[in-house]
Amino acid sequence: VQLQASGGGVVQAGGSLKLSCAASGSTLTDNAVGWYRQAPGKQRELVAGISRGGAPHIAEAVRGRFAIYRDGAKNTVNLQMNSLKPEDTAVYYCNFHKYYSVVITKTDYDYWGQGTLVTVSS
Repeated sequence: VQLQASGGGVVQAGGSLKLSCAASGSTLTDNAVGWYRQAPGKQRELVAGISRGGAPHIAEAVRGRFAIYRDGAKNTVNLQMNSLKPEDTAVYYCNFHKYYSVVITKTDYDYWGQGTLVTVSS
């Protein structure tokens, strides 16, 4: 399965971006999906996760600013990022697991697709 994260770019502080995660077939529909990020010199961390049924979990650092949702028509899982801060600058990745509890706690997956770089300027 190939994972494709897209939608990153350069934005000023306070701005918004929408990231999309796509995968082949029904991978995203059949699994819980998470968005993760890795800033320079830091460990990868969870940003948000969503269960198969659509229940979201948002990490405390971005709660109230980010939202995760499924787009059934496009077969993607999207991360809407608002009120961006310079500390949100990172490479953002998506991944999946059959268990929601794993998605929102695990960051050491064996496989990571190509991430998308988000740069927030002050």
